[in-house]
Amino acid sequence: MFTGDVMMKKVSLIVPCYNEEEALPIFAAELDKVVQGLGSYEFEVLMVNDGSSDGTLKVMKDVSSEYEYFKYISFSRNFGKESAMYAGFCNASGDYVAVMDADMQDPPSLLPEMLEILEQGEYDSVATRRVTRKGEPKIRSWFARRFYKLINRISDADVVDGARDFRLMKSEMKDAIVSMCEYNRFSKGIFGWIGYKTKWLEYENVERVAGETKWSFWKLFRYAIDGIINFSEAPMMIASGFGTFCTVLSFAMLLFFFIRKLVWGDPVAGWPSLVCIILFVSGLQFLCIGMMGKYIAKTYVEVKNRPHYIISDTNKDGVDKIN
Repeated sequence: MFTGDVMMKKVSLIVPCYNEEEALPIFAAELDKVVQGLGSYEFEVLMVNDGSSDGTLKVMKDVSSEYEYFKYISFSRNFGKESAMYAGFCNASGDYVAVMDADMQDPPSLLPEMLEILEQGEYDSVATRRVTRKGEPKIRSWFARRFYKLINRISDADVVDGARDFRLMKSEMKDAIVSMCEYNRFSKGIFGWIGYKTKWLEYENVERVAGETKWSFWKLFRYAIDGIINFSEAPMMIASGFGTFCTVLSFAMLLFFFIRKLVWGDPVAGWPSLVCIILFVSGLQFLCIGMMGKYIAKTYVEVKNRPHYIISDTNKDGVDKIN
């Protein structure tokens, strides 16, 4: 698309949606206001319906009819947000690509500033992070901060505290993300692992405009565990450390009781202590087996080479329906 002799740059916005029937029309209207003020860019919005059980797909079709640059991709079932983001990356064709949530917690009003930063040429991406967690349960905030500290210490993924998936990047960075085609995906870790120069844009936390969060504490906990397993070998090292510690401790105790019997003739008394030791060691064994089992399970899923998603309906041309 041309304006005079200057070719307009294209911006692709990926919007994963799961049961966002209420929020999506509000998001579309607010985003359109921002887009109208950025007339020097061509836009495409890829709404990805992640197997929603409400009327999200119908709303997507209505929004696509109202705004021609909105396109929808609908999965055959719920594959998860990571798969929805990956589908968007695979089908985005813009010079700049961004990921946004439809619940307005990723303010569209930040897009002009993000585009301006990228146009200066110093950075490859502009990422957002919340400086507050207003409206979020305190216990969830506490665990989230502990997770960010932990994963940065035990892995080579640079995950910033409070980082959102909302970021605008050049197409080269998007291509690098697509090239990492593992099935078990943790995008926050992938963004940090691939590198590229990133500018962090801080903003106050914004609460959902409508609907309810789809992330329960248990889902977030599982997501955090997956992130650690995907980007760190520390759990296996801990398991090995437990094994070494228990082995050394058992030999030391055996030597102690042997010398005690020879020198003082004191018999080893009390089965309660023995039971406690057995339970302790057994617990460590199960813990270590569980850690290693998690890695094996992920390897098992990867070698199956199943598609990340299956598309059942779309109005965008050139989309691979299975990938």
